[in-house]
Amino acid sequence: MSKPTFKAKPMQVQVPASSANLGPGFDAFGLALAMHDRYVAQVLDDVMLDIDVTGEGAGEVPLNEKNLLVKAMYKGFDYLGGRPKGLAIRALNVNPHGRGLGSSASAIIGGLVLARALVLNGEDHMSDIQLLSLATDMEGHPDNVSAALFGGATISWFESEKHKASAHCVRLNVDPRIQAMAYIPAKAVATSKARKMLPDSIPFADAVTNSRNASLMSHALTTRPDLLFTATEDFLHQSYRADAMPESFALVQKLRGAGVAAFISGAGPTVLALHTADQREVEELKLAGGKAFEATPLEIASRGAVLL
Repeated sequence: MSKPTFKAKPMQVQVPASSANLGPGFDAFGLALAMHDRYVAQVLDDVMLDIDVTGEGAGEVPLNEKNLLVKAMYKGFDYLGGRPKGLAIRALNVNPHGRGLGSSASAIIGGLVLARALVLNGEDHMSDIQLLSLATDMEGHPDNVSAALFGGATISWFESEKHKASAHCVRLNVDPRIQAMAYIPAKAVATSKARKMLPDSIPFADAVTNSRNASLMSHALTTRPDLLFTATEDFLHQSYRADAMPESFALVQKLRGAGVAAFISGAGPTVLALHTADQREVEELKLAGGKAFEATPLEIASRGAVLL
């Protein structure tokens, strides 16, 4: 591919937060949530990297080539034939980091979408599926990045193509009655730490039940919200991670004991509850987390990453 021609004007993208697994759908199900990070980028003629971050992660994330947004942009530019001399980047982060709400997926998708948008005819050379594959290479699993890219609910998987695992997904239109309540704790839990706690195998009976519940999930999300409680019951991973987030696991048990479709969001420690509650019931749900969690009502984001 010849060296790309870059656009001079700045481009801006908005990317939703996301939850993964949704209980039993480990590394498969994703759900876009209406909590958006915004990123702006412009190509510069001078050799420099000018980064400014406000909101979540300000003063914590690196302001150099190690920044995840920058890494994603460079990966996108490399795919499209070459990098510009310089970049000016602005990030307005709302999604809390290390809480299981897909902040890294937002940055990765945002960076790749911006890179494609800054290249003349970039969409002709990088399809959404190709962008998803690049994002999955960075993230390691396609569940969050699929939801961040396409919005709604997604089911992701890998297929072997030319001796390489390639990510794919299907998008589901979520029943408009379904809303979410995120219970966000103050402390983060690293995804890498949470994954190390998973067992190599689980009992066969648990695998059967988990498979059944995960199979029910797509129908519950699109047509039958009354089935969400059963569809979100997990036997594969949550209990094995309980020691890393005891308060979160206890809240899941409390909510499910009251008949609420609650689960650990992604690798945690945020707890997510899906519901069709009225305003009075929503206010009651807010109180369930107590002082240890910030209860945040969220709508399902029907759209994924969008250029503004």
